[in-house]
Amino acid sequence: CSKGAVVRPVSMAESDAHDDWTERYRPQSTRELEGNDTQRKRIRNWLTGWEKGLPDKRGMLLSGPPGVGKTSLATAIATDMGWDVIELNASDQRNAAAIRRASTGSANHFTFNIDGTFSSNPNRRTLILLDEVDHLSGTFRQASEERIEATLSARVDAEEKKNTLRGDSGGKAELFRLLENTKQPVLLTCNDPMRLWGRGSSWRSTRDRFSRLAEVVEFNRVSESALRRIANRVLVAEDVSADAIAIDRLVTSNPGDIRALV
Repeated sequence: CSKGAVVRPVSMAESDAHDDWTERYRPQSTRELEGNDTQRKRIRNWLTGWEKGLPDKRGMLLSGPPGVGKTSLATAIATDMGWDVIELNASDQRNAAAIRRASTGSANHFTFNIDGTFSSNPNRRTLILLDEVDHLSGTFRQASEERIEATLSARVDAEEKKNTLRGDSGGKAELFRLLENTKQPVLLTCNDPMRLWGRGSSWRSTRDRFSRLAEVVEFNRVSESALRRIANRVLVAEDVSADAIAIDRLVTSNPGDIRALV
């Protein structure tokens, strides 16, 4: 790729600004989405169904390899529909208390302020998005209500702090509870469903129980033509020209991973 013949050092501020291109070029609306058209329609139809009442399955699991746009697709559709999104990703603590805090806020049509407090927003729906749920650690054993309440409490004394939940403790069990009781749509993403079910002898019963509560949508790798459109969109935005052969090599060496391409 070239931009004239001048090469200059990049300042620290510029480097920071370009650190996360996946966020910089994350689709902001469905017009910018590429690939998995059938899956996109299923998600939109499911979310539209929520505007008519509670559906039979209150959750949806988007399953597929990393980088194919599962999270981007979900947030872009929610944005187009004017919905709020509460997201818990793999870098957050996702124990029973954290999941309940997110679900309680959305069920009451609250949204999060920057400082972590809630603000009322009664005229908008909320999509609860839990990213990479196959990375939730631990078993499906439920945490005690006492420990959940202690963790949810804004102030706990030293003795109570010993009983608070850390990491993903109780998160899987709370996920089932959320799917059974939520009044707002819950959308989950995962790369490998088997990591979520567990690889023990009870994985089939866990999968079947989960499937009764959430619709499973399988995502595919993105086509080369879609990857070319994405690459050209980024290049145009950056005002950078590229040789056609270079773009071809970039695309043909990519396994359909949008994030890696960007």
